[in-house]
Amino acid sequence: MDIEQLKYPIGKFIMPEVFDQKQVDIWISEIEALPGQLKKATENLTDEELNQVYRPEGWTLRQVVHHVPDSHVNAYIRFKQAITEDVPVIRPYYEERWAETGEAKDGDIKLSIDLLTALHQRWVTFLKTLKIEDYQRKYIHPAHNQELTLANMLGMYAWHGKHHLAHITNTITK
Repeated sequence: MDIEQLKYPIGKFIMPEVFDQKQVDIWISEIEALPGQLKKATENLTDEELNQVYRPEGWTLRQVVHHVPDSHVNAYIRFKQAITEDVPVIRPYYEERWAETGEAKDGDIKLSIDLLTALHQRWVTFLKTLKIEDYQRKYIHPAHNQELTLANMLGMYAWHGKHHLAHITNTITK
């Protein structure tokens, strides 16, 4: 398998041409399902398996599990900012540095799965209150120097969860 396939096992995110309520509902359901899928995929993994990397020079499966709630808690905050502020400039974070912290490298993944479960319950509840036009609200990501719509970010984070779940499932089925 080539490095691009290892990096992007489900391909890169592509925003569909049609964004409608049906698409919103699909992406929300994917976000809602992720914690259970992640729990199921990792519940019987040994420390040795969790300490495997999913690709050369990549993170361990443990770091991947901890990364998902790190990323999604930032996403949740960014969504709330975009709804409550007028095109806010969000604060980026150094995900690669977060993945190197002690609890991300060595910590119990159950804590992150529990955090992700609670976070996604809250996030999904919030997302279900939004109207279709709310997804056209934007925030500015200074690292990319561009305005991003919540529609695009909803799809990106639904993809993000499936992307990292595939890193885990593909590694443990090798």
